Amino acid sequence: MNTNDHQYFSQIQLYETDEYPCSYLPERFARSQVVASANTVNAHNYQSLLDQGFRRSGLFVYRSKCKDCNACQSLRIPVEQFAPNRSQRRAKKQWAKLITDVHELKFSREHFDLYQRYQHDRHSEPHQITQNNEEQYQEFLLKSQVNSVLVEFRDPEANHRLVMVSAIDRTASALSAVYTFFETDPTYSGLGTFNVLWQIDWAKRLGLSYLYLGYWIEDSQKMAYKSKFAPSEILYSGDWRPLQPLTPL
Repeated sequence: MNTNDHQYFSQIQLYETDEYPCSYLPERFARSQVVASANTVNAHNYQSLLDQGFRRSGLFVYRSKCKDCNACQSLRIPVEQFAPNRSQRRAKKQWAKLITDVHELKFSREHFDLYQRYQHDRHSEPHQITQNNEEQYQEFLLKSQVNSVLVEFRDPEANHRLVMVSAIDRTASALSAVYTFFETDPTYSGLGTFNVLWQIDWAKRLGLSYLYLGYWIEDSQKMAYKSKFAPSEILYSGDWRPLQPLTPL
């Protein structure tokens, strides 16, 4: 963090939310620390917030601030050091045929229909907080005060079918994966893994240093995949530290 960003970070106002049901660990409650107001966040200072464990959801920039729980660990990948394992190389080869296109944040009925199918298949548990209607979807993914894009992935062997969309933020030194949704049909197994690999490669091509993957929770099966992208780093007690891979390469 440079001097100007440190001065900015020391001046911003933060507020803590009330407790709400945890989206990751059932039967637990969470609390967040949120930047107030959202318009104080911009493309210049967003990197400093990422470095301090903040995430973005629409116009809200927040980090976990739970009482007596530090299960949510921010995770990032130093892209030049990343080494894919065997299954990741297989997913990359399988889906290398997909055609990608980068778009500005704009509503698309095709995107929204895919998003709803994904939410229904992957996040239908009672404790999951989802944005299922059009208004919530737009607030969640189509509003941003930083440099953000939507990336489409289409299958040229299935009549150019839309199979995946990623919302991604970009700073001067990193990409931050905001959210990805995709076809959950078994025919498209491995899309999620391919997506992370694609974002790592894109960060390399852009000359960036890191890909931020949001929170990693050791006890959450849905988060387990993140630790397989090695080497990676987690933010622990204010410092970024190496996270050892949990599976052999």
